[in-house]
Amino acid sequence: MLIVTTENIHGYQIEKVLGQVFGLVVRSRGLAGNITAGLRSLVGGEIKEYTEMLEDARKHAIDRMVQNAHEMGANAIVMMRFDSSEVGQTMSEIIAYGTAVVVREQ
Repeated sequence: MLIVTTENIHGYQIEKVLGQVFGLVVRSRGLAGNITAGLRSLVGGEIKEYTEMLEDARKHAIDRMVQNAHEMGANAIVMMRFDSSEVGQTMSEIIAYGTAVVVREQ
C-alpha cells in the first residue's frame, strides 16, 4: 500500500478514487503511567511515556486505515493526514485519514 501526504504519486496515475478512508485509535494510560508522567512534567523535558504511547497510537491508526483502504479495493492512499484530540483528561484520540485510490504505474 502506497501512502503519501501529497495529492499525486510521482510515477503513478490515479485510475479511480474510492473515497475517504480512516483509522481511529483511542488510548489511555494506566494510573502508574500517569503518575510517572506527572512527576516527569515537574522537572521538564520530554515525557517519554506519552511520546511512546502516541507513536504507537499513530502506527496503529495507520494500520487500521490501510486495512480499511484494502477492504475498499485500494492500492494507495493520497493526502494522508493525522489529527488528534483529548477525550476526557486521560485519553488521547488519534486518527489517520486520507483518500483511498487505485493507481497504476506509468
